[in-house]
Order: sequence, then structure tokens, then C-alpha cells
Amino acid sequence: MVVSRAIHFLLAFFLSCLMAISAHADSLASFLPELEPADLIPGAEAFGPIRKDIPVAPILKGGKTIAWAFLTSDFVGTTGYSGKPIHVVAAIDNDAVLTGVKLVKHSEPIVLIGIPNARMVELTEGYAGLDLRIEAETGGEGHDLDIISGATVTIMVIDDSLVRGGIKVARALGLGGLSPLQADGPKRDVDMAQDATYDWTTLSGDGSVRRLTLDVGQVNAAFEATGDQRAIRRRERGAPDDTFIDMHLALVSVPSIGKSLLGEAEYQNLTEWLGEGEQAILVLGRGAYSFKGSGYVRGGIFDRIQLIQGDNSVRFFDKQQERLGRVAAANAPSFTELDIFKIPAEAEFDPAEPFRLQLLVQRAVGAVEKTFLTFDLGYKLPEQYLLPVVAPTVVDDATGEAAAKAALWKRIWKDRTVEIAGLGVMLLILTATFFFQFHATMNARVFYWFRIGYLTMTLFFIGWYANAQLSVVNLMALAGSLRTGFSWDAFLLDPLVFIQWFAVAAALLFWGRGAYCGWLCPFGALQELTNKIARAFRVPQWTLPWGLNERLWPAKYMIFLGLFGLSFVSIPLAEKYAEIEPFKTAIILKFMRDWPFVVFALALLGIGLFVERFYCRYLCPLGGALAIPARMRMFDWLRRYKDCGTPCQTCANECPVQAIHPTGEINPNECVTCLHCQVLYQSEDKCPVVIRQLKRRAKTGSVDLKTPLGQPPANHPNAKPKTVS
Repeated sequence: MVVSRAIHFLLAFFLSCLMAISAHADSLASFLPELEPADLIPGAEAFGPIRKDIPVAPILKGGKTIAWAFLTSDFVGTTGYSGKPIHVVAAIDNDAVLTGVKLVKHSEPIVLIGIPNARMVELTEGYAGLDLRIEAETGGEGHDLDIISGATVTIMVIDDSLVRGGIKVARALGLGGLSPLQADGPKRDVDMAQDATYDWTTLSGDGSVRRLTLDVGQVNAAFEATGDQRAIRRRERGAPDDTFIDMHLALVSVPSIGKSLLGEAEYQNLTEWLGEGEQAILVLGRGAYSFKGSGYVRGGIFDRIQLIQGDNSVRFFDKQQERLGRVAAANAPSFTELDIFKIPAEAEFDPAEPFRLQLLVQRAVGAVEKTFLTFDLGYKLPEQYLLPVVAPTVVDDATGEAAAKAALWKRIWKDRTVEIAGLGVMLLILTATFFFQFHATMNARVFYWFRIGYLTMTLFFIGWYANAQLSVVNLMALAGSLRTGFSWDAFLLDPLVFIQWFAVAAALLFWGRGAYCGWLCPFGALQELTNKIARAFRVPQWTLPWGLNERLWPAKYMIFLGLFGLSFVSIPLAEKYAEIEPFKTAIILKFMRDWPFVVFALALLGIGLFVERFYCRYLCPLGGALAIPARMRMFDWLRRYKDCGTPCQTCANECPVQAIHPTGEINPNECVTCLHCQVLYQSEDKCPVVIRQLKRRAKTGSVDLKTPLGQPPANHPNAKPKTVS
């Protein structure tokens, strides 16, 4: 009755708050009054009116425009980990350089309740001075990305929005010589019907094969022009006219060029290798310098070359490379390096448009330090391979934005391949343990150390290393996304959290909440491991009276409902109250926080030394949230005897979280599936059923090979097991 009244009160309160709140759209106009012009560019005096055609505002000095202010979310998607936009106001001058950057609004939970906002502001403002012309040339890879531990996703979103948004503004205003992309201009297509073959002289003469030649003298002169004395002193060996590199490039996914250079058989292999929307180039090289690099290994990346077209760049990995034995075209010279590189479809490469292959020439200037120069080999497909001009097509900007968002989360997933593989192995091991729980728990000592090892991996790998602790904040972000327009992009930005939520959703149908709470939660693992240490030092353990234990269970459900209702009013406010979860303090930030947060987390762990998993049992809103749908599980996996609870109380007394009723039933809402009851189910020392079975066998002198210990024979009065209620 008390719980019901409390829930009704909370719902009424939050509904009244919802009615009192008025929404307003975030825009450049709403943020400019909060900023000083000089914050974005030194010496600025005022903001001019926002343009109607492009959402930018001139920044004035002496009545003249010296820069332009823009809001990143007006030009590109800036959805962060919270599912809400990260709003950044930046200024760009006539040379397409960012002169100032301000983080004006965000709802990132990791930032709000974990990392000081000042640190985020400092990093964001550090983008002042970024040259967007270089970013446009290198496909956004012209700068180093500074990552804050625990806020990787947030930083990558800010970085992506500033670079892509800034380039869009520069192109729209014609700043720094960046002209607008010809999205509505004539579209050219490659004539794939042409398949005539030509010799080397013809191909190199009409531009089907392009060439970059550098001699030793040219390279030495280029390094001398840098003024770096360390590089100048380490000149390339050989005569000035010796060949440093002779590199050739051809677009061999064009049938006529491909068949001429590769031959019919190799070209057929190429077409089978390429997927839909993929293209391929052939790179040939000879001379003292390798375009692949002597340090290249399988599984690595070719770091000396990259393909650049417009604002996009492509680096090639080993799976995108195939070696060619020889050039099939007649009169072709010999080469020491012959390699075919696949251009993936997501690169949005247009074979009908010009592109360039950038060669990185490096020179060692110390034991491990190197300096670099770049040389470009330009390529444009000859007109003879192109179809006539077709009517202009309208480019859907939304489609381009969706592709950019997809590229961002794919980049994050690729960067975390090792962590994803590690988590996948852990999930497979846990699944096998649950499916074969009877065999896994047969040896009590082996299972004890297996569980200790697994929880240690959960704490150190999933928690402290990968920062993949799930939180009730994730559920609030999901609910907010469903209300405002669901998108996968925000949730795909953190691969380990995404994978865990899918695994938890599946586990809820099979085993309930225990799969996560008992095995995969880093803070839960920390509680159990510290309690084990306390027991080793003979710290007394407190067992709460059953009546008190049962009445404390609803607390976590009330906390969850309160936070969930508050999220309908304000997600940032709900995230602040979600500090009742000590996860960010103990796991994400490893106790490196302000002292009140650390004291709170340590206090919970301190209580857990005497009452095992105290926080999990009574306070955790995430545990309460997972327990609600866990009622829908399809199977009862935990084995029970008829004797359990009447009269035997062994499992009830030894259950670490007191989830077994005195009558013998296991409460699935409170069970963390530690499988200790399944160890006792087979125990020859503690389980009365097993002990009676052993005595009977000893008395009769018979051995029932068909019936394992801990499992009564078919004619035994306890043969019908109790299951989880």
C-alpha cells in the first residue's frame, strides 16, 4: 500500500512538472546573447544579424566583418552519447581558420556526472586555430585527436561536428578558397561497356596510367626547404639523379584499363573480389623508396599512401590489398612493387571525378622520431572512358549526413576491435556456463575460482579498462530517444555498451537479470570481490532478518521509477540524481573525483564488506529496471529438490544475496544467478538429498552409474525438482 501511494504521488508530481515546462528550440540566435564577440575572435566588438540564407552571423570590428559565427548543429548531426545534440558555437575567418570555439550546451551523462565540465570546455576551445583547408584536403585527418578517458564518444562527436560543419560553412561562404561542392552540376558516369585493350605506350600516353617520379636530388631539396636541420643532415644516399621512386597509378576497375593492365584472368578475379559500389586502383613502384613501407605487416595499414578525393580520404588496410604478378600490357616496364588496392563503397568514391594518391616520404631524425613530406600523384579518368553528360541530379543532404554519421560509428567500432573481441569471448564463456551449469558447478572449488577469475575480468577489463559499465542513464536516454525520434546512431557510438545491452536483452528472456547483475556488472564484481577479501580477513558478516530483507527490496524499484519519471521532465536533471549509482565514481573515473562522490562510493563498498552486495540488493535502480522485464523469462534453469525449504534451509542460509525464501522458492527478481545453490545441489557434504543417496548406495553396496550424485534416481521420492517460482 505504501509503495503504491508513493508511485501515484511520483507520477502526479512529474505530470504536473511536464505541464509547467515550455520547450524552446536551440539555435544560433538563442546562444549568441550568452557570448561575447571577443570570446570567438580577439578584438571583435559585435555580432551582426544572422543571415537568412545560411544560419551564420557576421562578427564585426569597426563595422567590418572579420569572421563568421555558426552553430555546429545547424550544419551537421551532433547527437552524442545522451541521444541529444552537443551544441558548439565556432567562429571562422576569411582564411577558413577557426578563430574561436565555445561549448554552449550538452546533455552528455559521462560529462555531467563524471568528468569536470571545465575539462570539456578546455578541450573544445583548443580547436581554435584549426585550418579547415587542410582538413578539406586530408579528409578530416589533418590534426591529432585529443581523447579524454571516459568520454571518447563525446570527443569524437565534437571533433567530427567541428570539422565537417566548419568545412560546410567555409564552402557555403567561399572562405579560404574552398568552393562549394558541385552537388547539382553535371554527373558523369564510367562507360563500363568499353573493354578494348591497349599497350603500355597508349595507356601512359592518354592518361590512363599516371606517373610520379622523384629522384634523390629532388627529395633532398624538399627536406632542405623545410629548414629542419636534423632532416637536412640525414640526406638520401646516392647521386642526385638516382631514382628515389618511380610510381604509377591506374584505375583498374574500369574494364578497358583493367583488362589491358591485368589481363583477362586477373581482371575476372578483380570483379569477383570487388563488391557493389567498390572500385580498385593499381599502384606500381620501383626505386629506392617503397610506397608500401618496409615495416608493413599483415593485419596492418599502408601508412605511406592515401587516396584523397574532395573532402574524403581513404587509407588502405591489408584486406584491401592484393599483389599482382606482372603487368599484362605490352611494352610495360618492370616494377618491384605491383599492388591492387580496393576502395570501399563507404568511401563514396566517384571514379568519374579527379582524385589524387598522396605519397608520404619519411626521414628518421632520431632514434625513434621521424619527419615527413608529402607528394601528390593526381589522376583524372580520360574522357574516352566516360559517358556523355547526363541531367543534373539533386543530392539529398540528409542522405549525406546519414552516411557521415554511419562513418563515425564505424570508425569507433574499428578502433575498438580488440575490446569487442574480448567482450565477445566473455559472453560466449558465460553463455556456455549457463547452458551447462550442472557440469560447471560439479566441482565446488573449481567453480569458485572460475567465478573469482570471471569477476576479476569483469572489473578490470569491462570496467576499469573499457569503461563499459551499464547504467540506468542508458535506459533514460533510450526512453528520451523513443519520444523524440529514435535513431540507432547515438547508441552505436559506444560498441561495448551496445553489445552488452543486446546480450542483456537476450539474457532476460532466458535467465533473468542475474546474467548481468551477477556476472557482467563491474561494480557488482567490485562489491563481491571486496567482500571475499573481507571474509578472508574474518570480517564479521551480517545476515539481515528475513522480514527486514524482504521489506528493503522495493527501495530499488522506487528509486528507478523516480528517476525514470524525472527523465520525462528533464534528462539532465535525472542524470544528476542518478548519482545514486556510484558507477561513474568507482568504475569510469576510478575514484578520481571530488571527495563527496568518493566518500559515497566507499561507504557503499564499506557496507558491502559486512552485507554482501548491499547496494545491488537494495539500492541499485538498474537492477530494479532489469528485474521488471525479467519476469517474462521463458525457462526455469535452477534445479531444486522437494526437500528445499521443507525442511532443508541450507541454500536459503547460504545464498549470498538472500534471494531464497524460507519456503525454498527462489525469487527471480532478487537472484543474481551466482549458481551457488547449484553447487550445493550436488554437494556431498551439505545437501541432505545427496548425503542420503550416498548412504543408501553405501548400505546396499550398489553403484548407480546412470545417476550422477546430486540428481536423484527416477524412483526417488525427490525426483520431481522444484523450479524457480
